[in-house]
Amino acid sequence: MKKVSVQCRNVRLSYGPVEVLKNVNLDIEPGEFFALLGPSGSGKSTLLRLIAGFNRHQSGELLIDGVDVSAQPPWQRQVGMVFQSYALWPHLSVWDNVAFGLVERRVDKATIQRKVSEALELVGLATLARRKPNQLSGGQQQRVALARTFVIEPQVLLLDEPLSNLDKSLRVQMRQELLAMQRRLGLTTVFVTHDQEEAMTTADRMAVLDRGVVQQVGAPATLYDYPVNTFVANFVGTMNLLNGRVRGRSGHSLAVELDGVGDVTFALPAEPPLGERVVVSFRPHTLRIEVADAARDARYIWMPGTVEASEFLGEFTRYRIRVGAQNLAVDQPHYAGLTKFAVGAAVMLGLEPTQVRLLAA
Repeated sequence: MKKVSVQCRNVRLSYGPVEVLKNVNLDIEPGEFFALLGPSGSGKSTLLRLIAGFNRHQSGELLIDGVDVSAQPPWQRQVGMVFQSYALWPHLSVWDNVAFGLVERRVDKATIQRKVSEALELVGLATLARRKPNQLSGGQQQRVALARTFVIEPQVLLLDEPLSNLDKSLRVQMRQELLAMQRRLGLTTVFVTHDQEEAMTTADRMAVLDRGVVQQVGAPATLYDYPVNTFVANFVGTMNLLNGRVRGRSGHSLAVELDGVGDVTFALPAEPPLGERVVVSFRPHTLRIEVADAARDARYIWMPGTVEASEFLGEFTRYRIRVGAQNLAVDQPHYAGLTKFAVGAAVMLGLEPTQVRLLAA
């Protein structure tokens, strides 16, 4: 199966006066598993349907394998789509659901027999070919929808939140199976989700959208460790944000007065945020939490705080710590016998400067 690229060039799409996609530019590599991540209303599903041909943009170019397909109807684009609802025919068997696209294309019976058998074998449903959709579990219905898409041999696979109807444990299993099948087939895949965990565990790269604008594109670890703005920082994982004012720059150092904390010095980043106001960002797991009178490691920036609440989440306990006028999330790994900090306890939080990201306010 040929691996193809998908590219958006200055794509704009509006519904009346509402601009849903705003000058979108993306380069999805051949054979890549690419995720579109964002909240409801961000434009991610609209962009997916645009690639499928279900809606049309007013300006820009949409290229598949280097060819602008903007004017092509969906059935000419060699694109397969799996919907959130699976959209299986309830009166047809698994076999007939998978064969449906080939029958509509008037493929000969011998080819249909071979391709449907291969598709059902690929998704592990060969023994359930004669069952109806209502006789299958949610995960099995998902596999039928995938087989129905694979059987037409699309160049691009589009997935519109296909795991959202499954329970948590089945979602984990299905996303692993989905990724394994995508790797086996080498299909260029675009996966829409609002679930950051799904995107980060499956995607080679992902784009974060907000109100029709691509905020950042990159590998999951890059977006997690090096967000370009506060929206990405907050949407990809949990992030602490402290507002501050730049007091001065000296060589490779940046002096910042943090609201409610005081003066702190950070290493000057390669591209420091412009302006007097900045946001100091860091992840909950990068903080150390110690009793108030504990010895302090000089490598850390220490901040006094008070425990306001805690949640036991199994692998770790997440504390809400009051620091000055702001609350910070702090994750402490859990192990048997560990004594929790009580609500109201005075603590010290240690922040390693290398884990800080300075963002524009």
